[in-house]
Amino acid sequence: MLAPIVLFVYNREDHTRKTLEALKANFLASQSRLFVFSDGAKTEETQEKVQRVRKLIREYTEHFLETHIVEADRNQGLAASVITGVTRVIHEYGKVIVVEDDIVTTPYFLTYMNQALDYYEDNKKIWSVSGYTLPMRSLKKYKKDVFLSYRASSWGWGTWQDRWQLNDWALPDYQEYKASRHRIRQFERGGRDLPIMLDYQREGKIDSWAVRWCYWQSKYDMLTVYPRLSLVQNIGYDGSGTHGSNEEVFGNSNTEKKEKEYDFQDMEINKKITKEFYEIYSATLWFRIKKKLRKILRRRGQL
Repeated sequence: MLAPIVLFVYNREDHTRKTLEALKANFLASQSRLFVFSDGAKTEETQEKVQRVRKLIREYTEHFLETHIVEADRNQGLAASVITGVTRVIHEYGKVIVVEDDIVTTPYFLTYMNQALDYYEDNKKIWSVSGYTLPMRSLKKYKKDVFLSYRASSWGWGTWQDRWQLNDWALPDYQEYKASRHRIRQFERGGRDLPIMLDYQREGKIDSWAVRWCYWQSKYDMLTVYPRLSLVQNIGYDGSGTHGSNEEVFGNSNTEKKEKEYDFQDMEINKKITKEFYEIYSATLWFRIKKKLRKILRRRGQL
Protein backbone atom coordinates (compact mmCIF):
# COMPACT_ATOMS: atom_id res chain seq x y z
CA MET A 1 0.00 0.00 0.00
CA LEU A 2 1.28 3.46 -0.90
CA ALA A 3 1.78 5.95 1.91
CA PRO A 4 -1.00 8.57 2.15
CA ILE A 5 -0.10 12.17 1.37
CA VAL A 6 -0.87 14.65 4.16
CA LEU A 7 -1.07 18.26 2.95
CA PHE A 8 -1.35 21.28 5.28
CA VAL A 9 -2.83 24.49 3.89
CA TYR A 10 -3.93 27.85 5.22
CA ASN A 11 -4.66 31.00 3.22
CA ARG A 12 -2.17 31.10 0.32
CA GLU A 13 -4.20 30.29 -2.79
CA ASP A 14 -1.42 30.71 -5.37
CA HIS A 15 1.07 28.63 -3.40
CA THR A 16 -1.49 25.92 -2.72
CA ARG A 17 -2.40 25.73 -6.41
CA LYS A 18 1.26 25.25 -7.39
CA THR A 19 1.69 22.61 -4.69
CA LEU A 20 -1.40 20.70 -5.86
CA GLU A 21 -0.48 21.03 -9.54
CA ALA A 22 2.91 19.49 -8.79
CA LEU A 23 1.43 16.70 -6.68
CA LYS A 24 -1.13 15.75 -9.32
CA ALA A 25 1.70 15.54 -11.89
CA ASN A 26 3.42 12.84 -9.82
CA PHE A 27 3.33 9.40 -11.42
CA LEU A 28 1.78 7.82 -8.32
CA ALA A 29 -0.81 10.56 -7.66
CA SER A 30 -3.79 8.63 -9.00
CA GLN A 31 -2.87 5.67 -6.77
CA SER A 32 -2.38 7.79 -3.63
CA ARG A 33 -4.76 8.91 -0.91
CA LEU A 34 -4.64 12.64 -0.17
CA PHE A 35 -5.55 14.10 3.23
CA VAL A 36 -5.78 17.90 3.32
CA PHE A 37 -5.85 19.73 6.64
CA SER A 38 -7.08 23.30 6.23
CA ASP A 39 -6.42 25.55 9.23
CA GLY A 40 -9.05 28.03 10.33
CA ALA A 41 -8.74 31.78 9.82
CA LYS A 42 -6.79 33.71 12.42
CA THR A 43 -8.68 36.97 11.78
CA GLU A 44 -11.77 38.11 9.91
CA GLU A 45 -9.48 39.61 7.28
CA THR A 46 -8.04 36.17 6.41
CA GLN A 47 -11.41 34.37 6.37
CA GLU A 48 -12.03 35.02 2.68
CA LYS A 49 -8.55 33.79 1.73
CA VAL A 50 -9.07 30.59 3.73
CA GLN A 51 -12.38 29.97 1.96
CA ARG A 52 -10.79 30.46 -1.46
CA VAL A 53 -8.14 27.87 -0.61
CA ARG A 54 -10.81 25.43 0.53
CA LYS A 55 -12.72 25.91 -2.71
CA LEU A 56 -9.50 25.37 -4.67
CA ILE A 57 -8.75 22.06 -2.96
CA ARG A 58 -12.01 20.59 -4.24
CA GLU A 59 -10.92 21.19 -7.83
CA TYR A 60 -8.20 18.54 -7.42
CA THR A 61 -10.07 15.67 -5.78
CA GLU A 62 -10.38 13.66 -9.01
CA HIS A 63 -6.60 13.45 -9.45
CA PHE A 64 -6.05 11.19 -6.43
CA LEU A 65 -7.32 7.78 -5.40
CA GLU A 66 -9.22 9.36 -2.52
CA THR A 67 -9.29 12.89 -1.12
CA HIS A 68 -10.22 13.69 2.47
CA ILE A 69 -10.52 17.33 3.51
CA VAL A 70 -10.50 18.36 7.17
CA GLU A 71 -11.47 21.98 7.79
CA ALA A 72 -10.65 23.44 11.20
CA ASP A 73 -13.25 25.76 12.72
CA ARG A 74 -10.61 27.90 14.42
CA ASN A 75 -6.97 28.74 13.84
CA GLN A 76 -4.67 26.13 15.37
CA GLY A 77 -1.36 27.30 13.96
CA LEU A 78 0.99 25.20 11.88
CA ALA A 79 2.57 23.26 14.75
CA ALA A 80 -0.72 22.04 16.22
CA SER A 81 -2.12 21.34 12.74
CA VAL A 82 0.85 19.16 11.79
CA ILE A 83 0.95 17.28 15.08
CA THR A 84 -2.78 16.48 15.14
CA GLY A 85 -3.06 15.85 11.39
CA VAL A 86 -0.10 13.52 11.09
CA THR A 87 -1.11 11.67 14.27
CA ARG A 88 -4.59 11.09 12.91
CA VAL A 89 -3.49 9.71 9.52
CA ILE A 90 -0.42 7.78 10.64
CA HIS A 91 -2.46 5.97 13.29
CA GLU A 92 -4.65 4.52 10.54
CA TYR A 93 -2.08 3.89 7.80
CA GLY A 94 1.19 3.34 9.67
CA LYS A 95 3.18 5.77 7.51
CA VAL A 96 2.77 9.19 5.88
CA ILE A 97 4.22 11.55 3.30
CA VAL A 98 3.87 15.16 4.49
CA VAL A 99 3.81 18.34 2.38
CA GLU A 100 3.00 21.94 3.28
CA ASP A 101 1.38 24.51 0.99
CA ASP A 102 4.63 26.01 -0.29
CA ILE A 103 6.36 22.80 -1.35
CA VAL A 104 6.53 22.07 -5.10
CA THR A 105 7.49 18.48 -5.86
CA THR A 106 9.02 16.88 -8.95
CA PRO A 107 6.98 14.13 -10.70
CA TYR A 108 9.21 11.53 -9.02
CA PHE A 109 8.74 12.70 -5.44
CA LEU A 110 6.08 10.13 -4.53
CA THR A 111 8.05 7.37 -6.25
CA TYR A 112 11.14 8.14 -4.21
CA MET A 113 9.26 8.59 -0.95
CA ASN A 114 7.33 5.34 -1.22
CA GLN A 115 10.42 3.36 -2.22
CA ALA A 116 12.38 4.83 0.70
CA LEU A 117 9.60 4.26 3.23
CA ASP A 118 9.36 0.62 2.15
CA TYR A 119 13.11 0.04 2.16
CA TYR A 120 13.89 1.62 5.54
CA GLU A 121 10.74 0.69 7.44
CA ASP A 122 12.44 -2.09 9.42
CA ASN A 123 15.71 -0.18 9.90
CA LYS A 124 15.20 1.23 13.39
CA LYS A 125 18.18 3.54 12.97
CA ILE A 126 16.19 5.62 10.43
CA TRP A 127 13.93 8.32 11.86
CA SER A 128 12.48 9.82 8.70
CA VAL A 129 12.89 10.31 4.94
CA SER A 130 13.38 13.74 3.35
CA GLY A 131 12.51 14.67 -0.22
CA TYR A 132 14.50 17.90 0.00
CA THR A 133 18.27 18.28 -0.16
CA LEU A 134 20.46 21.29 0.50
CA PRO A 135 22.57 22.54 -2.44
CA MET A 136 25.95 21.24 -1.24
CA ARG A 137 29.34 21.13 -2.94
CA SER A 138 30.10 17.78 -1.36
CA LEU A 139 27.25 16.16 -3.31
CA LYS A 140 28.61 17.03 -6.76
CA LYS A 141 30.94 14.04 -6.89
CA TYR A 142 28.85 11.86 -4.60
CA LYS A 143 27.69 8.77 -6.51
CA LYS A 144 25.05 7.20 -4.26
CA ASP A 145 21.36 8.09 -4.53
CA VAL A 146 20.94 8.92 -0.84
CA PHE A 147 22.90 9.99 2.22
CA LEU A 148 22.23 10.19 5.95
CA SER A 149 21.95 13.16 8.31
CA TYR A 150 21.52 13.81 12.02
CA ARG A 151 18.75 16.32 11.26
CA ALA A 152 15.23 15.83 9.91
CA SER A 153 13.71 18.09 7.25
CA SER A 154 10.19 19.54 7.18
CA TRP A 155 10.16 20.25 3.42
CA GLY A 156 8.46 17.19 1.95
CA TRP A 157 9.15 14.27 4.26
CA GLY A 158 7.83 10.95 5.48
CA THR A 159 7.98 8.65 8.48
CA TRP A 160 6.36 5.68 10.21
CA GLN A 161 3.99 5.39 13.16
CA ASP A 162 6.47 3.72 15.52
CA ARG A 163 8.91 6.63 15.07
CA TRP A 164 6.23 9.32 15.29
CA GLN A 165 4.84 8.00 18.55
CA LEU A 166 8.27 8.26 20.22
CA ASN A 167 7.75 12.03 20.39
CA ASP A 168 6.47 13.79 23.49
CA TRP A 169 5.68 17.26 22.22
CA ALA A 170 5.60 18.69 25.78
CA LEU A 171 9.37 18.07 26.14
CA PRO A 172 9.11 16.64 29.68
CA ASP A 173 12.86 15.93 29.90
CA TYR A 174 13.96 19.42 28.82
CA GLN A 175 15.66 20.25 32.15
CA GLU A 176 17.51 16.96 32.09
CA TYR A 177 18.65 17.74 28.55
CA LYS A 178 19.81 21.26 29.55
CA ALA A 179 21.93 19.79 32.33
CA SER A 180 23.69 17.38 29.98
CA ARG A 181 26.59 18.69 27.92
CA HIS A 182 26.60 15.42 25.97
CA ARG A 183 22.91 15.71 25.02
CA ILE A 184 23.32 19.32 23.85
CA ARG A 185 26.36 18.45 21.74
CA GLN A 186 24.57 15.44 20.31
CA PHE A 187 21.61 17.64 19.34
CA GLU A 188 23.96 20.22 17.84
CA ARG A 189 25.30 17.69 15.31
CA GLY A 190 22.45 18.74 13.00
CA GLY A 191 23.35 22.43 13.26
CA ARG A 192 24.22 24.98 15.94
CA ASP A 193 20.82 26.59 15.51
CA LEU A 194 18.92 23.59 16.90
CA PRO A 195 19.63 24.02 20.65
CA ILE A 196 18.78 27.73 20.42
CA MET A 197 15.51 27.07 18.62
CA LEU A 198 14.59 24.43 21.20
CA ASP A 199 15.16 26.98 23.97
CA TYR A 200 12.96 29.46 22.10
CA GLN A 201 10.29 26.80 21.76
CA ARG A 202 10.41 26.07 25.48
CA GLU A 203 10.24 29.80 26.30
CA GLY A 204 7.24 30.32 23.99
CA LYS A 205 9.13 32.59 21.59
CA ILE A 206 8.43 30.28 18.66
CA ASP A 207 5.91 27.51 18.03
CA SER A 208 7.71 24.82 16.04
CA TRP A 209 6.81 21.16 15.73
CA ALA A 210 9.94 20.61 13.57
CA VAL A 211 12.56 21.51 16.20
CA ARG A 212 10.86 19.13 18.64
CA TRP A 213 10.81 16.44 15.94
CA CYS A 214 14.57 16.97 15.47
CA TYR A 215 15.10 16.89 19.24
CA TRP A 216 13.60 13.45 19.67
CA GLN A 217 15.53 12.17 16.66
CA SER A 218 18.70 13.31 18.41
CA LYS A 219 17.73 11.81 21.75
CA TYR A 220 17.18 8.41 20.17
CA ASP A 221 20.36 8.84 18.09
CA MET A 222 18.59 8.18 14.80
CA LEU A 223 19.14 9.42 11.23
CA THR A 224 17.23 10.92 8.31
CA VAL A 225 17.61 9.74 4.72
CA TYR A 226 18.16 12.48 2.11
CA PRO A 227 18.26 12.19 -1.70
CA ARG A 228 21.43 13.26 -3.53
CA LEU A 229 19.26 15.33 -5.89
CA SER A 230 16.39 17.25 -4.35
CA LEU A 231 12.83 16.29 -5.26
CA VAL A 232 11.20 19.44 -3.87
CA GLN A 233 11.52 23.20 -4.01
CA ASN A 234 10.23 25.62 -1.41
CA ILE A 235 8.36 28.56 -2.98
CA GLY A 236 7.50 30.28 0.30
CA TYR A 237 10.34 32.83 0.30
CA ASP A 238 8.07 35.75 -0.57
CA GLY A 239 7.09 36.60 2.99
CA SER A 240 3.58 35.14 2.62
CA GLY A 241 4.14 32.28 5.06
CA THR A 242 4.22 31.95 8.82
CA HIS A 243 7.83 30.80 8.80
CA GLY A 244 10.52 32.06 6.42
CA SER A 245 14.08 31.12 5.51
CA ASN A 246 17.14 32.44 3.73
CA GLU A 247 16.68 31.68 0.03
CA GLU A 248 20.36 32.08 -0.80
CA VAL A 249 21.21 29.26 1.60
CA PHE A 250 18.31 26.88 1.10
CA GLY A 251 17.07 27.45 -2.46
CA ASN A 252 17.83 24.41 -4.60
CA SER A 253 17.07 24.08 -8.32
CA ASN A 254 19.27 20.97 -8.62
CA THR A 255 16.37 18.53 -8.70
CA GLU A 256 15.94 14.99 -9.95
CA LYS A 257 15.08 15.09 -13.68
CA LYS A 258 14.21 11.47 -14.45
CA GLU A 259 12.17 8.63 -13.04
CA LYS A 260 14.25 5.81 -11.62
CA GLU A 261 14.43 2.87 -9.30
CA TYR A 262 16.38 4.34 -6.42
CA ASP A 263 19.34 2.43 -5.07
CA PHE A 264 18.79 2.58 -1.32
CA GLN A 265 21.50 1.21 0.94
CA ASP A 266 22.16 0.60 4.61
CA MET A 267 25.06 3.03 4.89
CA GLU A 268 27.05 5.01 7.41
CA ILE A 269 27.26 8.77 7.93
CA ASN A 270 29.43 10.47 5.28
CA LYS A 271 31.74 12.79 7.24
CA LYS A 272 32.34 15.26 4.41
CA ILE A 273 28.62 15.72 3.69
CA THR A 274 27.79 15.88 7.40
CA LYS A 275 30.38 18.62 7.96
CA GLU A 276 29.01 20.81 5.14
CA PHE A 277 25.42 20.14 6.24
CA TYR A 278 26.32 21.25 9.78
CA GLU A 279 28.14 24.35 8.55
CA ILE A 280 25.20 25.49 6.40
CA TYR A 281 22.66 25.25 9.22
CA SER A 282 25.10 26.78 11.70
CA ALA A 283 25.68 29.70 9.31
CA THR A 284 21.94 30.43 9.20
CA LEU A 285 22.08 31.06 12.94
CA TRP A 286 24.54 33.92 12.45
CA PHE A 287 22.51 35.16 9.46
CA ARG A 288 19.47 35.50 11.74
CA ILE A 289 21.49 37.24 14.44
CA LYS A 290 22.92 39.74 11.94
CA LYS A 291 19.46 40.37 10.49
CA LYS A 292 18.06 41.09 13.95
CA LEU A 293 21.00 43.35 14.78
CA ARG A 294 20.46 45.35 11.56
CA LYS A 295 16.82 45.94 12.52
CA ILE A 296 17.85 47.20 15.96
CA LEU A 297 20.47 49.54 14.47
CA ARG A 298 18.01 50.88 11.89
CA ARG A 299 15.53 51.71 14.66
CA ARG A 300 18.28 53.57 16.51
CA GLY A 301 19.34 55.37 13.34
CA GLN A 302 22.80 53.84 13.45
CA LEU A 303 22.55 52.13 10.04
